[in-house]
Amino acid sequence: MKHLAFFVLLIVAGRTGLAQQLNTSSFSELTPVLHNPATTGSSRHAFLGSSFKTQWSSMPGKPQTALLYGQAFLASVKLGLGGYLYRDVTGPTARTGLQMAYAYHIPFNEGQSLSFGLEARLQQLSFDREKLQAELGGADPVAMGLRNRLKADAGFGIAYTSPTLQAGASVSQLVQTKYQLYELIGNTAEQSKLYRHWYLHGAYTFRSDDATKIIPNLLLIYLPNAPLEAQTSVKVEHNNLFFYSLGWRRNQGWMLSAGVKPTEKLTIGYAFDFYSSPVSLYESGSSGHELMLQYQF
Repeated sequence: MKHLAFFVLLIVAGRTGLAQQLNTSSFSELTPVLHNPATTGSSRHAFLGSSFKTQWSSMPGKPQTALLYGQAFLASVKLGLGGYLYRDVTGPTARTGLQMAYAYHIPFNEGQSLSFGLEARLQQLSFDREKLQAELGGADPVAMGLRNRLKADAGFGIAYTSPTLQAGASVSQLVQTKYQLYELIGNTAEQSKLYRHWYLHGAYTFRSDDATKIIPNLLLIYLPNAPLEAQTSVKVEHNNLFFYSLGWRRNQGWMLSAGVKPTEKLTIGYAFDFYSSPVSLYESGSSGHELMLQYQF
């Protein structure tokens, strides 16, 4: 029982070698603030968006993430302000977080700019003891001794934006604040903390004709002692009315997405993720779904 509780801790604490701790989106080109605070305000208008994502859709305790994000641009002082709120639930564990982003933009000729961004974040790791007790098969003293943790961290980024290109690099959870969970089971050699996430991203806009844009984009995510994560896609947009996209994630699978703008300011999108790995471990529910709404003011 004690070993099973230790395995739960490895998952919820994001131990080195496991998956990333911070959530990402199949609409990464529409939600760049998730990966780089320097992109806040780069579109030069204010918007508010939300999304809901499920992964491994048929599995009990499947990961589910709700997200609310937004930004504004203060042209008079060349500042972008924004951030996001999220709630990420997996089985008996949950992460609730707030990220606040600030970016200063240095404009150049012809709509180009260089921006520098800072972020501050709060994250609470919480546990549902009733679910833990049910899944571990009894009142295990280790699992029942878990306590919610509220931690703070920070990050920064840099981005270049032009009418056709956006590229940038950033780091999140720079301080690597410790959770201090492993002490509960007497193991001081292991570390449970917020691991640094390094991001590199880029997107380029081609025009095949006056009505059609083709936008390839790339997102790379690196964590120490973990495999490099790569997400790439090609988005096609027609008349600023609707779009569709085909994408791929390294060591995971394919992404299909589509969206429509029923009004000039409202965007509705849906993404379907097909997980080709590790299907052998999860034979059912090898897919994910994400619904996105975004309103431009």
